[in-house]
Amino acid sequence: MSATLRQEYDERGYVIVRNAIDAGLAQETAEHVHWLAKRHPDIRPEKFGHDMLVSDPFMHRLVSDDRLVDIVEQFLGPNIAMWAAHYIAKPPRHGQRVLWHQDGSYWPLEPMEVTTIWLAATESTRENGCLRVLPGTQNNRLLSRREMVDVPDGKNVLASGIHPSQIDDSHVVDLELAPGDVSLHNPRIIHCSEPNESEKWRIGLTLRYIPTSTRVLRGSDRAILVRGAPDSGNDNQYADRPTFDAETHMPFQGKEGWMPA
Repeated sequence: MSATLRQEYDERGYVIVRNAIDAGLAQETAEHVHWLAKRHPDIRPEKFGHDMLVSDPFMHRLVSDDRLVDIVEQFLGPNIAMWAAHYIAKPPRHGQRVLWHQDGSYWPLEPMEVTTIWLAATESTRENGCLRVLPGTQNNRLLSRREMVDVPDGKNVLASGIHPSQIDDSHVVDLELAPGDVSLHNPRIIHCSEPNESEKWRIGLTLRYIPTSTRVLRGSDRAILVRGAPDSGNDNQYADRPTFDAETHMPFQGKEGWMPA
């Protein structure tokens, strides 16, 4: 399993793992988005980012799930942190587009040793704006932020992207996923997603896992340690384990393990 996953990932820049988590946890993940939307009606659900999630016990429970961490350990080794989480949840009929880009162009990591899990909480299909990748482009040079074009029109999750003249999408692959499936992709692979104009939600969660030896260059960022130990060679910051509070947090299966002793 490990050799097959790694071979596909290295050759294509991405790999899909079906049924990585159970349907119940996928449903809870979707419910978490709707719970957040009620609490933050002024924020689009495509922009539910790490600052909103890093102190949430459900998110800690999810990102440390052994089934997910076992997958990323095959790429990163035994000492692992989840550096940044981001729901890109596209509501029906007006979910936003994500422009063509490489993730690593935006990330303050050194070295750029990171594996992204894209977790499907609902169906993710061509009709509702699934992730689209250009296989092999993980071998391209990582573009700097200043080499990208700004598109500040408010219609896109990202306000910048790769200029269309640099994109050959003749071999694009649509990563259609069922709830509980995950895809993993390289920080250099070029990818995007179209707007959701369907009648169904498309809820995805991106989880950026790093070995604890990777330095986070932005000091305000707090990662979640999910396996092993921090690295003494850097000063990465880690979030404390949160305590579940019924007035502050969404109830979830296993919440008892996050209550005060």
